[in-house]
Amino acid sequence: MWPLTNLDASPLDEDDLSAARALVVDSNPTSRAILVNQLRDFGVGSVSQCTRVVDARRQLEFKTFDIVLCEHHFGRDSATGQELLDDLRRNQLLPFSTVFIMITAEASYAKVAEAAESALDGYLLKPHTASNLGERLYQARQRKISLQDIFAAIEAEDFAGAAKLCMARFDSRGPFWLYAARIGAELWMRLEKYAQAQTLYEAVIAAKTLPWAKLGVARAQLDGGEPTRAVSTLENLISEEPNYADAYDVLGRAQFELGRFDRALDTYKMACTMTPHSISRLQNLGMMTYYSGDRVEAEKILGKTARQGLDSKMFDCQTLVLLAFARLETNDRKGLQHCQDDFGKLLERHDKDPRYLRLAAIVDALVLIMDRQFARSVDAVRAMAARVKDPSFDFESATNLLALMAQLANKAIQLDEVDKVVDTLGMRFCTSRSLAELLAGSTAVHPPYAERIRQSNTQILKFAEKAMTLSMGGNPSAAVKDLIIHGEETLNAKLVETAYLVLQRYAAKVEDLEKLTEVVQALRARFGPASVRPTLGEPKREAGALRLRTGARPAAQEA
Repeated sequence: MWPLTNLDASPLDEDDLSAARALVVDSNPTSRAILVNQLRDFGVGSVSQCTRVVDARRQLEFKTFDIVLCEHHFGRDSATGQELLDDLRRNQLLPFSTVFIMITAEASYAKVAEAAESALDGYLLKPHTASNLGERLYQARQRKISLQDIFAAIEAEDFAGAAKLCMARFDSRGPFWLYAARIGAELWMRLEKYAQAQTLYEAVIAAKTLPWAKLGVARAQLDGGEPTRAVSTLENLISEEPNYADAYDVLGRAQFELGRFDRALDTYKMACTMTPHSISRLQNLGMMTYYSGDRVEAEKILGKTARQGLDSKMFDCQTLVLLAFARLETNDRKGLQHCQDDFGKLLERHDKDPRYLRLAAIVDALVLIMDRQFARSVDAVRAMAARVKDPSFDFESATNLLALMAQLANKAIQLDEVDKVVDTLGMRFCTSRSLAELLAGSTAVHPPYAERIRQSNTQILKFAEKAMTLSMGGNPSAAVKDLIIHGEETLNAKLVETAYLVLQRYAAKVEDLEKLTEVVQALRARFGPASVRPTLGEPKREAGALRLRTGARPAAQEA
């Protein structure tokens, strides 16, 4: 019998698997029965089974399993086991402690390579024997046991300590050193040590060329503020690995940050074509299509996303908000009501989540506009506008409020204070050209608001350019003070972050360095730097990244 150790509890007797839980996902009743019986012969205490990827996803979202055995192919029109794994990885729903093994009759190199790059624990080809399966399970658990000290540090949220352990494993070429390098680079990314992450990824490439390492270099470049270099790295990677879906995700984000929305849209389309059952990628495509101005096509994609993913933890509720806006613009009263009803279902599970409540209020206001209850909709908009300077009022809230006010203006409902609110939002959230265009795009039904947003972006650029001129002219103190004044007035994260960067670069020349640093750090804590980065919807685990689960393992919930 092969040993199994539960890393999240006290060690079990190596032959005692009575506490282990397994899930078998296979549409073929014969092969499914064989796998279930083999696991039971190994002594696994609880073995669940399902025949479809959608059922497996639901089980894995709400339960924790020690072992997952999943078929790769489920028929021409169904999602694959690979797509299931990708979605679970991308949305942080697969704990490190779970052994995930793909089982399939496809013996091509491409499929084996794809599985390896997905950080699978094993890939088993049919037909297999019980000893083959046992060996794969044993090897997977051995890797997890070998890296236990690293993940114990991660569990304790000692990310710097865990990264150093990974570096030591990599430098000594100890057991599973490549996997340790991948974890270490991920930790440096989490700690915003992008140069260290890039160095480690490049060392992996030098030792053994792997697509995930090249993708890691691009991610480090992108998060380190070099989106143009990241695009070049990604385009080279895709030319070598045209089927590497995660590379398209990161490329789309890089193009998005550069404001190249048309290219980002094409990239997201390619990612969805490769993985048509991925809820996350479908959401990205739908949102990008909406913000690009094609409301008709966006309504189709967002509607499909809602139908397929509403009950999934991978579903982002901003999808429903954009779908509701699209249906209001086409006067689809029934469709808009469906959006409100769907939000009601989400609130049954998230009734205390501030984001869900905030976004549900947007949909409620759209229904009021559709029903021509303008007095009530104006009251709702005014209540939202009263919070535009709150630290918790984020970019997503800004785009939704601007879109609401534009809808009212389109119905000839003009609020006296609206122009001032539009200017306030523009001055606060125009931190890059791409974000300025997203804000402007949200007001597409009322072009005068879009023009005001672009004017605000121009003014923010002038503030930043003046500060840089002062800095390079030998007066960084004046530059920082000027940025602080405008940063406090506008709450603009770009101005605050520019002040921080000037302090870092010209520290030796800045008068009252300690006092100015204290003021800037207080502003950063309230209004930056997170809001400088453009995102579609709620940020999820980044494509190409490993899941680094932290904190205690949650108790398994019964579906």
